[in-house]
Amino acid sequence: MAARRWPPRLWTSSSTVPLVASLGIIAVIYLAGAMSSWAYPAAALAALSYMRPAPVAAQDVDVQWYPSSQTRVNDLAGVLEGSGVWDFVFNSSVTPDGRYGVYNWCNMPHVRSSEYVKARDGFTLQYVEVIQRHHKRTVYHSNSFPVESYTWDCDDQGLYGYGEPFAGNRSARAYREGFVSPINPFQPSGFRGSCQFPQITEGGLDDSWQHGADLYGVYHDLLGFLPGRDGEYRDKVKYRVSNNLITSQVAGMLINGMWDTTEPFPVMSEQEGIDFLAPQYSCPRSSSLFNAIRSSSNPSWRNRTALTGSLFSTLDALSGVPPNDGGWHDTFDHYYDNLSARQCHAKPLPCRLVGGQNSTDCFTQDLADRVYRLGNWEYSQIYRGTPESLAASASSYGVWVAHLAEHLREVVAGTGETLYFHNVAHDGSMSRLMSVLQIDEMVWPGMGAEIVFELYKQDDEDAAPTPQPTPTGIVAPGCSRNNCLRQVIRQSASASSFCPGLTTSASTAVPTWAANCADAAQLSSACGCVVQPTATTTTTPAPSQTAAPSESGFYVRVLWNGQVFRSASPTLGLMDMVPVETLLAYFDGLVGRRASLVRANCA
Repeated sequence: MAARRWPPRLWTSSSTVPLVASLGIIAVIYLAGAMSSWAYPAAALAALSYMRPAPVAAQDVDVQWYPSSQTRVNDLAGVLEGSGVWDFVFNSSVTPDGRYGVYNWCNMPHVRSSEYVKARDGFTLQYVEVIQRHHKRTVYHSNSFPVESYTWDCDDQGLYGYGEPFAGNRSARAYREGFVSPINPFQPSGFRGSCQFPQITEGGLDDSWQHGADLYGVYHDLLGFLPGRDGEYRDKVKYRVSNNLITSQVAGMLINGMWDTTEPFPVMSEQEGIDFLAPQYSCPRSSSLFNAIRSSSNPSWRNRTALTGSLFSTLDALSGVPPNDGGWHDTFDHYYDNLSARQCHAKPLPCRLVGGQNSTDCFTQDLADRVYRLGNWEYSQIYRGTPESLAASASSYGVWVAHLAEHLREVVAGTGETLYFHNVAHDGSMSRLMSVLQIDEMVWPGMGAEIVFELYKQDDEDAAPTPQPTPTGIVAPGCSRNNCLRQVIRQSASASSFCPGLTTSASTAVPTWAANCADAAQLSSACGCVVQPTATTTTTPAPSQTAAPSESGFYVRVLWNGQVFRSASPTLGLMDMVPVETLLAYFDGLVGRRASLVRANCA
């Protein structure tokens, strides 16, 4: 049965974008399989009523929901029966250079000069907008166990927070120093110690600084796009944070990493309750749709609930969490945050407390891994697993999307003065945006996860980008998804002729197109990892782009994990030089010009 699509085909291009499976020997990185469909009438009707006719855009495009590829992340049977967490990292901010690009919950991959692939010749970068999740932190208080077996102290940093008039008396650089009173009879539940719960840890602050330094290394040192640190950059760059102080903690370190300044620097924030970056504005329809996805009316979620009851019982017995606490059992979010925050900071997994003392009955790595696998499955299901997910995300994140669209329009019109705009946000922000863009493989965006929008101007008509073929091979399970393999995937034309005759002798030279491969043995391993689907393998065809060239000469490239973003929508496809008119029409169709559809779509 064909997967249902949302919404009805209300917007179609004058030359309908066909879904074409183009040929190639190299494929998307994950095992493909048949997509199942969902049918729960109440939520479906709510989603179908979501859209209103949009104002006429410069270009009409398809804004329907399309399913993501079937992968190890959204395969519930594999998630429940598997072991480990694929090649994901949960215990360190450091990813070895040879593996950089793999999912690291503690410090997600971002744009770096060593992996960055320049846009093709004939295009000049005009504008960059970055949105990222904050970096690693202590656990939220609400995600602490009722009684924790050890303390968590943050005496290695200061949380600076003070006001100072721009003209007049100066302020001391006051910072909050956490302490635990020995005589206060009112003690908190959960973690005790000098930390705030949450706050960005010393390690998270260092990761934030390095993130900023890496961005400067690409957009100034490598591309020459940003002004120098001794130049007039303050009027050309902007930073935006949410009301949650952890985003400001990240922004301060990131700005210093980029600009090597300790001088006062403004970061934009919006009033609490209507902040669209977090987001915080009221959107009842979105909440209703998300609740329906996370309910028994969704067969996939109902199946997940039936199959995880015993796991929750085991977790509750070890943690002391009451079995009737709905917040801990609606999703695996609380357990995921609690365990991953410990492991990212090299803290031990906890043990069951008996009489206030640790027992020998402890959380194992296998238990933690099961939580991590299920957490990623839940995010995939909530944000990409049903047609309703697009409606829920587009309404609740539509105001931010509309602001991005306006920023792009201003640059195209020649009225934009900002070169670089950086947003520091949350996992809910990133997930909704990934849903709006219909990412082909949804995961839970980890600490520091980043999406970059690069706007380019075509230098001449001959440089117009050609549609990129959508490859159809798959990567064998168990392969190391390192930079060598990624380069083989990107260089599919060269690999198709080179790999069949490759030998692994020490004298075999590595070709220049595979410079990320250390030697012939690593290149041979990458070649061997790429396989063709057999006749019995069913795949969900990924879209191929057939968009007309940009009328304005402006194109958008979108990066996720430092690599080109792949959308399941045929309108967007592999987001490498998408005509800006296409992207703007897609946004307008979902949220309206200047967010004109959002209020009605949230009602």
